[in-house]
Amino acid sequence: MSKPDQPDTVPDAREVSARPVELEDWLNANIYHPLSYRLAQVLQHTIITPNAVSIFGGLLVVIAAVLYWGMPGTLGAGIAFLLHLGWHVFDGADGDLARMTNRTSALGEVIDGACDYIGHIILYLFLAAVLAQEMGWTGGLLMVLAGLARAVQTVFFETQRRQYQFWVYGVPWLRISSAEGTQNSTLFSAPARLYLWLSSALAAGGHTIDALLERVTQAIKQQAETEAKRRFQPVIERFSILSSNYRTLVIGGAMIVGDPIIIVIFELCALSVLLIYFWLQARREISALALLINGLKSGQN
Repeated sequence: MSKPDQPDTVPDAREVSARPVELEDWLNANIYHPLSYRLAQVLQHTIITPNAVSIFGGLLVVIAAVLYWGMPGTLGAGIAFLLHLGWHVFDGADGDLARMTNRTSALGEVIDGACDYIGHIILYLFLAAVLAQEMGWTGGLLMVLAGLARAVQTVFFETQRRQYQFWVYGVPWLRISSAEGTQNSTLFSAPARLYLWLSSALAAGGHTIDALLERVTQAIKQQAETEAKRRFQPVIERFSILSSNYRTLVIGGAMIVGDPIIIVIFELCALSVLLIYFWLQARREISALALLINGLKSGQN
C-alpha cells in the first residue's frame, strides 16, 4: 500500500530532478542543487509534502531576518547567513520532491513563489529596521526600495529562464498554464495574478514567441527551438547575476561586516542599471527570433 497522497509509481529521481545544464551557475550546479536533490530523495519516503518544504524554506528566511536585526554582530549575522544559505537548498528540494512524487501543479508553483517572496519581504523589512537605526528613516526607505528592486529583478530573471525552458525544452510554467489550478484558492489566486502581471510586463515581448510557436509546423518549431537555444543560452547565463545566489552572499557579507548600505548599493543601484540593459538585450533577441520564425512560415507557404 502506498503512503497517503503519494503515487503508486514513483519516477526515477535522477530523471525528474534534472535541470538544463546551461542554466546552472557554479553555486547551483556544485552546491545547492546537489544538496536539494539529496534532501528530496530522503523526503520522498516520508509524509512531508513539497508545499511543506516550501513553507519551511520561507521560515528559514524569516528566522535569518530576525537574527540579522535582533542579534547584531558577527556571530548573529553569521548564523543568519547560514540559515539564508539553507533556504537555497530547500528552495530547490520542493521542486525536486514534487517531480519525484508526481505532485507538480500550478498551485504548488504559486505556493513555492509565495513562500519565497513573503519570506524575503519580511527579510527586507527587518534589514530596513537595521539601516534605519544607523541612518534614520532615509536608510529604512532605501532598504525598502532595494527590496522592491529585488522583486522586479527577480521576476525578470525568472521570466527569462522560464521562457527559455518553454521555447527550447517545452517545459510548462505558470504563464503558459494561465495559473490553472490556482483559481479555487482565494489565498493564492491574487499573488498568482500579480506575479503574472509583472512577469508579462517584463517578458520583453516573449508572448509573441509563445503565440508563434502555437501556429507553426513541428519542423519549424524544431528549428525555432535550436535558434532559441543558440541565441538565448549566452544571454541567460549573463542574467544569472540577478539571481538570488549572489544577493544572499552580498546580504550576508554586508551584515557580517556591519555595513548594510552595501546591500542598497548593490541591489538598488548596480542591479537596477543591469536590469535595464538586460531587458533591452532580451527584447532585441526575442525580436530577432520572431523575425526568423515568421520568415520560416513565409518560406513554407
